[in-house]
Amino acid sequence: MNPIMIKGVSIKPLKTIVDEKGMVKHMMRRDSAEFKKFGEIYFSFIHNNAVKAWRLHAKTTLHYAIITGKIKLVLFDNRIGSPTKNEIVKIVTGGKKYELITIPPGVWYGFKGVSKETAIVANLTDLPHDPKEIKRMDPMKNTIFSYDWSKT
Repeated sequence: MNPIMIKGVSIKPLKTIVDEKGMVKHMMRRDSAEFKKFGEIYFSFIHNNAVKAWRLHAKTTLHYAIITGKIKLVLFDNRIGSPTKNEIVKIVTGGKKYELITIPPGVWYGFKGVSKETAIVANLTDLPHDPKEIKRMDPMKNTIFSYDWSKT
């Protein structure tokens, strides 16, 4: 992980309980420090080398946990007045590195599947999906900053 973190982004190790029957992966409880309110939860599946980017939520906070597989998550802060404006953070997460990543509103994000198996990304948001509050950009056009998704 980069030594620099974007203001408002947090990474918290999560608990996995394994026994002879299988495993349980904890994600969040209503008394977790990161939990503010429930909007919705959904699961995004991403194949190896596929890219889902660029997105920005104006109002919604995202909470990611990778259930299976691994992703490279890239964050870019271009919020006016942010002390971390223009910072880029790359986080490889999933597999044995099970963690909760919180992404605040106003931070651009995207991710790439980097495991042989399809990765499953759980996302618990604080607001229900509203297409009016999402901005999108083509990940293969360097319209935000010069970022090359072909690099692992």
